[in-house]
Amino acid sequence: MKLVFATHNLNKLREVQLLFPSDITLLSLTDIGCSEDIPETADTIEGNARQKANYVKEKYGYDCFADDTGLEVDALNGAPGVYSARYAGEEKNAEANMEKLLSELERKESRTAQFKTVIALCTDKYTHVFEGVVKGCITTKKQGDRGFGYDPIFLPDGYTETFAQLPLEIKNQIGHRGKAIKLLLDFLKD
Repeated sequence: MKLVFATHNLNKLREVQLLFPSDITLLSLTDIGCSEDIPETADTIEGNARQKANYVKEKYGYDCFADDTGLEVDALNGAPGVYSARYAGEEKNAEANMEKLLSELERKESRTAQFKTVIALCTDKYTHVFEGVVKGCITTKKQGDRGFGYDPIFLPDGYTETFAQLPLEIKNQIGHRGKAIKLLLDFLKD
């Protein structure tokens, strides 16, 4: 079986490839010749995932899954949420996003947050959605050099290391994307 993962993000692709069985060939957007930035104009995380998966299916004809992820901070009423990638501006700069978030939380007592990933699978027969959530809190400073995005400032519940400090295998087991991928793989087995 061949399945496109609608991403240009090599870090995401690497994380997800580790979770897939060998009988599913995972293709990236580059592999299918898609060089354009797929629009993400929905106002929800699920809407963006659906939009990307449908775009690839309609334009390229491949069965496809796409994800969208948001960091939802309780003290900021769920922000940055659907705007996580471009929180500090349209250039999608991870460092600037983290600095802005840490600055906004400086005087806040609560630092609880959650990462949420929604995956939309689009085939000839159906579109199906899977969700993974991991709860935790935002640290006061960046820690670790693994991962990407907000990983250096997200401390998952029950752990003493941020996502950027944890080995990828552990992050995949407990993380939002890993949970959503597991649901997707369970669905594909049936």
